[in-house]
Amino acid sequence: MPDSQTNKTMKSIIKLKRYDTETATVVAEHWNGRGSSDFKYVDETLYLGKAGSWFLHGRGGGMTEYADFHGKSKSKGARIVPLTPDEAADWLEAHNQSEALEKHFADRIKEA
Repeated sequence: MPDSQTNKTMKSIIKLKRYDTETATVVAEHWNGRGSSDFKYVDETLYLGKAGSWFLHGRGGGMTEYADFHGKSKSKGARIVPLTPDEAADWLEAHNQSEALEKHFADRIKEA
């Protein structure tokens, strides 16, 4: 289970858009099962912002895409990643979030 002691609240302005985990809606979460002290730990939450923008709030260890750089070394870090609707749908599908896919992208789903 993710480390509940670590704060998931984050705000960021990217390309003049404000992304705020406190005011956005949580759509889905994914955690890779590793402890927060593990260099490969990843914890991601997919959000839908008030204005309809999709974004991830990701946290991870020093060997992940969320790592912070300190000179020549890396440590755990966190950041917000804006996503297009297609990228959000792909993220949901990649993490087996069928219920969220049905809720937010039902118009894109076709019968097999």
